[in-house]
Amino acid sequence: MSKRILISSDSDFEKTMGYSRAVVQGDWCFVSGTTGYDYATMKMPASVADQARNCFKTIAKALNEGGFDMTDIVRVQYTLTDASLVDAIMPALGEAFANIRPAATMVVAELIKPEMLIEIEVTAFKG
Repeated sequence: MSKRILISSDSDFEKTMGYSRAVVQGDWCFVSGTTGYDYATMKMPASVADQARNCFKTIAKALNEGGFDMTDIVRVQYTLTDASLVDAIMPALGEAFANIRPAATMVVAELIKPEMLIEIEVTAFKG
């Protein structure tokens, strides 16, 4: 049986809500829904595209800590607060995934803080 590895970004959300930024189990890495905060400054950009880019930075860091890479991503779910934001995030999504092309789902839903415009969750596999 493979050892479970818990990865943290030291976010206050993780501590108070009791979850990990990512969990590695065997050949899989499950990265929690990630919002666009810059965790160095705890600031949220106003632009949804910049929020998405911050999401990908946080996701890449978590994957790397678990021994994975962005190219290992096989599944992604985007949650946007408004469907009208899709066009604005397309360049950021293309920057991250144009050559990886994971299976993807996009939903529209409220997020837990008003400044959050996007949340991105990924699953990575290397086998």
